[in-house]
Amino acid sequence: MNKFRKISVIIIVFEIVLIAAVNLFMLRSIEDDETFYKVEASRIIKEIESGTSYDSIDLDKYPAITRVTIFDPDEKVNSDYLVLKDKNAGAIYRIEYQRNSFNKTLFITVNAGLGIVLLFTVFCLIYISNNLIKPFTSFTDLPYQLSRGNLTVPVKENKNRFFGRFLWGMDMLRENLEEQKEEELRLMKENKTLILSISHDIKTPLSSIKLYSKALSTGLYDNDPDKKANAVNGIMHNADEIERYVGEIVKASNDNFLNLRVNVGEAYLSSVLNEISKYYKDKLAVIHTEFSIADYDDCVLHCDKDRLIEVIQNIIENAIKYGDGKRISISVSEEEDCRLIRVNNSGDKISESEIGHIFDSFYRGSNTAGKKGSGLGLYIARTLMRLMDGDIFIDQEGDGVSVVAVVRKA
Repeated sequence: MNKFRKISVIIIVFEIVLIAAVNLFMLRSIEDDETFYKVEASRIIKEIESGTSYDSIDLDKYPAITRVTIFDPDEKVNSDYLVLKDKNAGAIYRIEYQRNSFNKTLFITVNAGLGIVLLFTVFCLIYISNNLIKPFTSFTDLPYQLSRGNLTVPVKENKNRFFGRFLWGMDMLRENLEEQKEEELRLMKENKTLILSISHDIKTPLSSIKLYSKALSTGLYDNDPDKKANAVNGIMHNADEIERYVGEIVKASNDNFLNLRVNVGEAYLSSVLNEISKYYKDKLAVIHTEFSIADYDDCVLHCDKDRLIEVIQNIIENAIKYGDGKRISISVSEEEDCRLIRVNNSGDKISESEIGHIFDSFYRGSNTAGKKGSGLGLYIARTLMRLMDGDIFIDQEGDGVSVVAVVRKA
């Protein structure tokens, strides 16, 4: 803000100095004009004193002089004039002249124009200060506070036409981050409670396994086949219990670690694909990857538009990362009450042994060596599609690899 004020003062001072310089130049021009007609009048008198008749003087040589006559005090004239005396003959002459009115008009016009420019500049600076600089300064600390986790203080409502939507978005971001933080804490608490509970529950079958194992290892049941069989069955039963508890832990971990949500509604297929085209057309052109979207019949889809765009983006990002970089295309087909959005990329096909795991969380195929990634892109895509009552699958018929998102029509 202080820097803007300094710049504003410099701009205003510069314009004031410019106005003063122009005025000085114009005033000097007017003074030079007055000196000019006096000089010409003096030259005429000298010409008369040298013997030239006043009525035979060539006025074309004197641009400022309009008329030379014998001075008659009773004569009325409308123009400006000087009264000069012929020192030799003693005659008095009226020398009429014209001022350069152009300079005066220009003086007024230029000053009016410069004044308007100065006022406009001041108005613009005040407007920028009140509507851009001050509002911007008031929330420059907001991203820093959000990054530090200060999520409890809401963003003040601001109807500023330039930043109102931005501040609304920042407040929505703050609320989402706050909700995610609360959800994360809740999940951490639930997971900790679950682990403590299961750990406690595991102790019982684990103790039983130890007792049975100790009895068998010491030969306690060697002479009693029935008890020995019961001990073996007890170990297997308790091992199954432990396996079940471990399965619960794994399931809870897979179900909760991303906490994905969708808001299912209706969206036009064209609005989804237009967003994809807008984002990837230039991006893929930069890396010289051919990108195309085949013609399709528009329809209304039963989906969360933002989440469906996210799914297609995840698929395309995978195609960019693991394809050969030559071509990525999107086509749409119809099957019963669904639309199949097919993203195809050129490159090597996926091995049959890997297709079954390609949508698993944290799974990365054999072609991922040296490439950054978390193994969650397609897992998230599948989870989101199923939450929208759709699905996703791999199709390797034809050239390259196709990932197909199945979306229900509204």
